[in-house]
Amino acid sequence: MSTRRTNRIGVIGPSVAEPEILSLAEEVGFEIAQRNAILVCGGLGGVMEAAARGAKRAGGLTLGILPGTFGDEANEFIDLPLPTGLGEARNVLVVRSSLVLIAIAGSYGTLSEIALALKLGVPVVALRSWQLRTPEGDEPPVIAARSAKEAVELALKAIAG
Repeated sequence: MSTRRTNRIGVIGPSVAEPEILSLAEEVGFEIAQRNAILVCGGLGGVMEAAARGAKRAGGLTLGILPGTFGDEANEFIDLPLPTGLGEARNVLVVRSSLVLIAIAGSYGTLSEIALALKLGVPVVALRSWQLRTPEGDEPPVIAARSAKEAVELALKAIAG
């Protein structure tokens, strides 16, 4: 059996968040690494840094897709910094690089990533994140989770199909 990590789980959320949200993000990152998946994020602070910290605490691998042009802009818990020079447009790369996204809380950047994921068919698990409705009043196919562990379990289930 191969130990190669093929499951890439994106973690998205605000770059500035309350301690409770950061703790949740760190737990999500830890759970991702415990399941031998790769954590993909935007590589900066807030939820991204907390999730990467959790993944590193569990010996995981982290990929940070950065908005700027320098790899040293990444937080200290990113193993593979990928500078894009694309600014907020790098959000599409975070989505495309992930087999599933876990949205934790959220700002407008998080909302844009959720929208891109839904448009591109990438599953989204929401953990204390945006509650969305279409103009017709329907709920989009976002999977709700109540805990970090459940979010990661649901993400892996979505990858498996």
